[in-house]
Amino acid sequence: MKLERLISIIYKLLNHEVLSASVLAEEFQVSPRTIYRDIDAIGAAGFPVVSFQGTKGGYGMMDGYKMDKSLLGSYDVHSLITVLKSLSTVFEDERAQGTIERLQTIGPEFRTTSLSVDFDTYRTDPGALSRLRTAITERNIVRFDYINAKNERTTREMEPLRLHFKYRNWYLYGFCRTRRDYREFRLSRMMNAVLTPETFEPHREMPEEAASSNKEWQEQLEDVVIRVGPEALAEALDQLHQVDKQFHADGSMTMRIPVYKPLQARWLWSIVLSLGSGAEVLEPPALRNILKEQLQNALKLYEDV
Repeated sequence: MKLERLISIIYKLLNHEVLSASVLAEEFQVSPRTIYRDIDAIGAAGFPVVSFQGTKGGYGMMDGYKMDKSLLGSYDVHSLITVLKSLSTVFEDERAQGTIERLQTIGPEFRTTSLSVDFDTYRTDPGALSRLRTAITERNIVRFDYINAKNERTTREMEPLRLHFKYRNWYLYGFCRTRRDYREFRLSRMMNAVLTPETFEPHREMPEEAASSNKEWQEQLEDVVIRVGPEALAEALDQLHQVDKQFHADGSMTMRIPVYKPLQARWLWSIVLSLGSGAEVLEPPALRNILKEQLQNALKLYEDV
């Protein structure tokens, strides 16, 4: 504990002009006398600590003293700090804050950033993210209710291994004891998650995606062609931006999207239907029939209106 405190004090002195013993004592929850001893130890280790007198006095590092920057360039440092700040906000992670302090000591004095990261968490309870991360670190079994893509509700027990952020959503990956296999669960569909006191040991073998399954996936891709009207261009591009696009003289756009089993891709149906009259599926014809049926079923709910 003392060594960690000494290292933290060094980095804090490198990041601030002057810090008083009382401020350091309050932060590390020790007495000012302990801080005095720590400062003596840091000086004895070769760090040029300077004592400043007066009402605004305290301790700082000698002017011009810098950490070695040879391992990381300023661009690398800024990028790491930006990502870590976003993560520390999402997870309220004090360890990430400590890492940020250390990285800031090797960054340039004039700090500007050309990168900003915002982990979109409005779909997920930040407290749930923190609890699940604790479960991963402490290797606790997690129990939760889950709604799958078929709208079926099941209760699962899993050995959590890692959190993913992709497609603007958080996912939990691990070994599902209910299915006796590795699974990935979308956090927005998880309910009543509980960290049990039971712990687990990681499995020796982690699954690797087989080349054959990739080949099968590629073989079942089918192009979906959608015409988007001028009034829905922005929303369509927000939802489906990495696709082939062709713009027309009337202001409309045609999108060609390779989709795995489009007649079963409910995520695609939702996007197209959310665009209302601003989007029309041109191909495949079977998907047009599915969307027509979806719209007719929705209209039945409002027959009395």
